[in-house]
Amino acid sequence: MEQTVLLDQQSIKRALTRIAHEILERNKGTENLVLVGIKTRGVYLADRLGERIEQIEGEKVNKGEIDITLYRDDLSKKTANEEPMLKGTDIPIDVTNKTVILVDDVLYTGRTVRAAMDALMDLGRPSQIQLAVLIDRGHRELPIRPDYVGKNVPTSREEIISVDLTEVDKVEQVIIQKN
Repeated sequence: MEQTVLLDQQSIKRALTRIAHEILERNKGTENLVLVGIKTRGVYLADRLGERIEQIEGEKVNKGEIDITLYRDDLSKKTANEEPMLKGTDIPIDVTNKTVILVDDVLYTGRTVRAAMDALMDLGRPSQIQLAVLIDRGHRELPIRPDYVGKNVPTSREEIISVDLTEVDKVEQVIIQKN
């Protein structure tokens, strides 16, 4: 299996810094902003975006994490013989009337984001939901489009994109694998 590094540690850092600036510019600061990472890697990316925004603006941004396990549309297929593993949702503030920025590592079919929006709506009614992703690889099955993208990577369905973060994988890179 052939693999190519798309982003190294510095490239990931630069992409997140750019996204942080874009979020601040579009939302005119941090007021009413909540970053919500989609488990697992989206949580770490949301934390990093929060740190960048705080460095730039000098203000902390509210952050949370969301577990979409029970909202997946393929849950019945995946859990025929096993109970789903719940990782827990933790959003410390009410999202009602807030601008929530969902953060994920890779945007592919859009189904994960749809599940995250469903989970989020069960917690309150945000005034707006925006989407920030490190990688947009295309192949959408749902009408979902990111507001902030670290890198667009046109792929074939046979290719696999892996986002490795030091917090989870002990290495920092984005790779594409071709069969």
